[in-house]
Amino acid sequence: MPLYATPGHGHGPVAPAHGHARLGRVNTLPTGASLRTFLQQRLAAWPVQALPAEGRRHAAVALPVTEAGWGAGLPGLPLQPAHTPWSEAAAVLLTRRALTMRQHAGQWALPGGRVDEGESPEQAALRELHEELGLRLPPEAVLGRLDDYATRSGYLVTPVVVWAGAARALQPNPAEVASVHRIGADELLRADAPLLNQVRGAEHPVLRMPLGTHWVAAPTAAFLYQFREVALLGRATRVAHFDQPFFAWR
Repeated sequence: MPLYATPGHGHGPVAPAHGHARLGRVNTLPTGASLRTFLQQRLAAWPVQALPAEGRRHAAVALPVTEAGWGAGLPGLPLQPAHTPWSEAAAVLLTRRALTMRQHAGQWALPGGRVDEGESPEQAALRELHEELGLRLPPEAVLGRLDDYATRSGYLVTPVVVWAGAARALQPNPAEVASVHRIGADELLRADAPLLNQVRGAEHPVLRMPLGTHWVAAPTAAFLYQFREVALLGRATRVAHFDQPFFAWR
């Protein structure tokens, strides 16, 4: 359910990722079980900002932490040949919505949807992850939460960071997902991120995250940016005040 999607056609190209400076080298991050513990400790120490619903519908997204594998397969972030070694470096899974969907077709999103009655955000995030990507994870895979984000379209979204392991056997649901991409932590650590711009009618700037030669906008970008800041870099950074582009207001 793409409640937090951003355009898949990459409105407004940015400079290619190749050669961009990073805030930290990805090879300084641990991998495997050590990375899982590292992220869990960072998130456990984070004072999550929970927002009142105020009439909004509650939703949850999963931010799955995985391995970079053979790359993202995006413009500026090409896939590596299958004969090259599989990278165990940190990455997150990002999806592109199916073109046949009634709303937000072809847009970028994290797996997620509405929180059903009686569900916790963690349960909803794990359920949606299984429904969209065929990835069934136990409750122990939950590493922690990031801050709630209230969307212009009337949702209160809780992002849940989960440990997905190598996730080599994904089975995307074609009714909901057109493609899945492994976005390496080094891409999130680009020194030119985030991109901020002011739009008419918005009190705060719109936040975007560059990915390859294009970008993803808030709310998805807000979740990726706060994950970078809090979980990867250990910085106390809030994102709920950042606005969304006009196409996400509906």
